[in-house]
This record gives sequence, structure tokens and C-alpha cells, in this order.
Amino acid sequence: MAKNGEVSASVIKRLPRYYRFLGELMKQGTERISSRELASLMKLTASQIRQDLNCFGGFGQQGYGYNVKDLHEQIGKILGVDKKLSTILIGAGNLGRAIASHINFETRGCQLIAIFDSNEKIAGKAVAGTTVRHIDELEFFCRTNKPEVAVLCIPKANTQAVAELLVSLGIKAFWNFSHYDLSIDYEDIVVENVHLGDSLLTLTYGVNHLLDSKENNDENDKK
Repeated sequence: MAKNGEVSASVIKRLPRYYRFLGELMKQGTERISSRELASLMKLTASQIRQDLNCFGGFGQQGYGYNVKDLHEQIGKILGVDKKLSTILIGAGNLGRAIASHINFETRGCQLIAIFDSNEKIAGKAVAGTTVRHIDELEFFCRTNKPEVAVLCIPKANTQAVAELLVSLGIKAFWNFSHYDLSIDYEDIVVENVHLGDSLLTLTYGVNHLLDSKENNDENDKK
């Protein structure tokens, strides 16, 4: 847990990245690593890493660095990967099926217990080993099984109504792939809005900026 009060959003955003890099180091057989070495791998500064980890008490030893396995486990506990939050997924279209099939929920603190869709042709079919339920079963299922997290892979037009129903049924958090920003409506609900188009636009900006810079440098070299 945090050592002193609230932790900034920027630090929290970096924790999964620490967890991922440390997991890769474990697979490579690395037993310990210094903040300088970890910083070099992650393209951060050693000071930034120490400051981030000190928010939770600090885990390194002077002259030794960090025990990779222990630090990975401690960050996992901070992130709550051992909690296995009951999770449902709404929308078994292409995106929903891809997420259900390729995201390992259980290693990320969640357990996918049901998938729902409004399309009668999809309901009853299996996705990632789970039979898709019709959306008409959603309310009864939630009252009976009390899921805590909902993954939304539905059109923007349907998101607000579905979210209102889910909040009334006890959902505490949304992993939201729709184009509707739920954090505007629910300040007391945990919302992670995922805008894949925004990520692609960030990439295209980076590529175009790189190409423009190269073009300008080439022009300057000709002068």
C-alpha cells in the first residue's frame, strides 16, 4: 500500500510496466538488478524508479539493488493481481472475442465469469471456453453472481444505458472500449477508458514528426 497518502496517477500508470519488465527479467533468469540497470531497460531515470517505489515504502537495498522476484511479487500485490475480481464482458463481436481470447484476465487480477451479447446468433456460442449469454440474462446473472468489473465492447450509443444498469447492479469498475467517456458520468466508479483510435493517432503523429524532421535535416544538408 502507499506509504504516505494518495499516489499520483502517473506513478500508478507506470506500475504495470514495472511489473511486465520484471516478469521478463525473471523469465531470463535475472535474480537482482540495480535501479540504474532497470532504468536503462525501461528508458527512465534511476531517480524516477526510486521515487516511484518509495511511494510504497521502497524495496531495494543499498549496494545490492532489487531482488527481481521479490519486487515483482510486491508490485503484483500493490496492483492486486492476486485478488481475482469477478468480471463480465459485454459485447461478443470481433473486439470482444479478441479480448476474451487473448487477454489473460487471471494474471491481471480479474476472473472472467461471463460474456453477454444482444445478438441471438452469437448467444449460445462459446468464446474462449465461455458460453455467451443473451443480454436479457444480464440483470439476473449480476444479482446472483455479483460481478465487480465490466468490460464494455459495445457501440457508443448503447454504452450509457448499459453502464447505468450495471452500476445499479453493483458494478464497481469499467474497462471501457466504447467511444463514450464513462468517467464523466461516474466519478465514484473506477473507469479505464481505452481509445484504440487515439493510440493509433499518437503513433501516426510520431511517424510523421520523425519523417518531417528527417526531411528538414536532408534539406539543410543540401544547403
